[in-house]
Amino acid sequence: MKLNMAEEEDYMSDSFVNVQEDIRPGLPMLRQIREARRKEEKQQEANLKNRQKSLKEEEQERRDTGLKNALGCENKGFALLQKMGYKSGQALGKSGGGIIEPIPLNVKTGKSGIGHEALLKRKAEEKLESYRRKIHMKNQAEEKAAVQFRMRLKNKQDEMKLEGDLKRSQRACQQLDTQKNIQVPREAWYWLRPEEETEEEEEEKEEDEDEYKSEDLSVLEKLQILTSYLREEHLYCIWCGTAYEDKEDLSSNCPGPTSADHD
Repeated sequence: MKLNMAEEEDYMSDSFVNVQEDIRPGLPMLRQIREARRKEEKQQEANLKNRQKSLKEEEQERRDTGLKNALGCENKGFALLQKMGYKSGQALGKSGGGIIEPIPLNVKTGKSGIGHEALLKRKAEEKLESYRRKIHMKNQAEEKAAVQFRMRLKNKQDEMKLEGDLKRSQRACQQLDTQKNIQVPREAWYWLRPEEETEEEEEEKEEDEDEYKSEDLSVLEKLQILTSYLREEHLYCIWCGTAYEDKEDLSSNCPGPTSADHD
């Protein structure tokens, strides 16, 4: 009795009291999760082993196994071919130009009629072609819109440049005419109109409205006429910014009468 009690461990001894338990936060939950996953995996493996295969799956397996194996001498058709001189791996035909492998077997598993899959394929191709055509037309429209926008922007910039050149020409014409004591411009639009006018000049403004109107001439036409006048009358080129001594000096040192000639 004493021996048995000695063999039994004392539950009040240090070996039981001083045991340090692993009490890290979340550790018991992690262990439970791992154990649950392990049990689930084992259950899935057992279900796969015990699951009874369906008739279609069994037929598919038997078909795949049969197609993987080459025909042997026990096959009557293969035996007849051998009697006629055919050897395994040889191409069919008298000259040996036929097929070597048998025609693949395509099993139809759906309930649709013959030709339905081809119809679906054709419709899918038509739908894809229609989608590509729409994308192409959309890209063309976007590209055309971008080109038109760039053209409008370029035309706007060119128009602003022409207006700036015309104002410079009008300003230069007014200064050069004034230096020659010319009090009235040859045409009303040759000079810049004063931006600020007094109330007394309002009536004169209305009277001279027709003189300043030159809507029949474009900005480019005005610029061409005015630059020609400056070159002939004052020997001045607005793009060179120089008044030349005589016509010979103008023709020899000035690149030309247009802005493009000075680029």
